[in-house]
Amino acid sequence: MSLNNWKNLNQEIIGCRKCKRLVNFREKIARNKTKRFKKWNYWGKPVIGYGNKNGKLIILGLAPAAHGGNRTGRVFTGDKSADFLVSCLHKVKFVNQTTSERKNDGLKMYNSYMTPVLKCVPPEDKPTTKELTNCFHFFKEETKLLKKSKIFLALGKIAFDACVKFFKDSNYIDYNYKFKFSHGVTYKINNKFTLVGSYHPSPRNVNTGRLNSKKMIYLLNKIKKKIK
Repeated sequence: MSLNNWKNLNQEIIGCRKCKRLVNFREKIARNKTKRFKKWNYWGKPVIGYGNKNGKLIILGLAPAAHGGNRTGRVFTGDKSADFLVSCLHKVKFVNQTTSERKNDGLKMYNSYMTPVLKCVPPEDKPTTKELTNCFHFFKEETKLLKKSKIFLALGKIAFDACVKFFKDSNYIDYNYKFKFSHGVTYKINNKFTLVGSYHPSPRNVNTGRLNSKKMIYLLNKIKKKIK
């Protein structure tokens, strides 16, 4: 795997200004900081993936959080969803520590890589079809470079649906095939890829009990057994 390929791809992602609505929104958030992060220098740009580039598990979020990844510059870093997810990943030994708070905090990922399907934070967490399609180029290039990837874990229905659309647009699966999202649902995409769905580790899902650490850890353990 060429490190230059990764460097070029990530530079292209960070420099992207293709979707005017997303550019305006991410930069507005970076300027008009939330009160508790007033002293932060917000990232305010597209967020690249992070983790072990030889990992067999790819963890997919829909997009960076407004005051999480869009602030810290790293996916699943600095918000409540990241707190829950990384704590569960640590218990299954996919990461080396229980927290993901900022870049250069020592987080290491084992046999796993995480990335947002959409690289910029969208208004109300609702990207347009065109915005997703624009970003699929980056996602597709990532999957080419993640040569040992086997399982895609999509966190939340929107990320799951976006992943399905990506696989269909890439002609990995028949466009008319129907996918139904639920926590733990598993679909074999082709001879290489498997798609697994999970409820998003958002405070709303966790606080209502729709998702808890027991459910997430159980699912992560099942995945770990498949990629050993």
